Amino acid sequence: MRIAGFAIIAASAMSVTSCAMTVPVAVISGKGEVMRGTSTAAMSGGSFQVSGKLNGKPARCAGTYDPFDTSVTISMPVQCSDGRKGFVIATRQANGVDGSGRVRLTDGTEADFVFGRAAAGF
Repeated sequence: MRIAGFAIIAASAMSVTSCAMTVPVAVISGKGEVMRGTSTAAMSGGSFQVSGKLNGKPARCAGTYDPFDTSVTISMPVQCSDGRKGFVIATRQANGVDGSGRVRLTDGTEADFVFGRAAAGF
């Protein structure tokens, strides 16, 4: 009985730690360039990544966030493969899955950031 109880607890812990939610992300520049990717919230942490062109330069950009932060607006650091860095300021809708925000990079590049259902259309 003791071994069976331990097995149930271990199986429950494994299912909770493997739980993750992934939604689409799009970054849209003022020039109409679109970078596409995903954002994943997991027990181990939150992350996002996009790739495409931004301000005429091809790049992959990624960042992390705290998926347990319940704030409506969050700030996330972002780093791109071409050396650019910056922040995303994103506001979540009430469902916590959809939202939008703004990307600002150190070279002056700015773009819109959308995630969830709004990003699926890009």
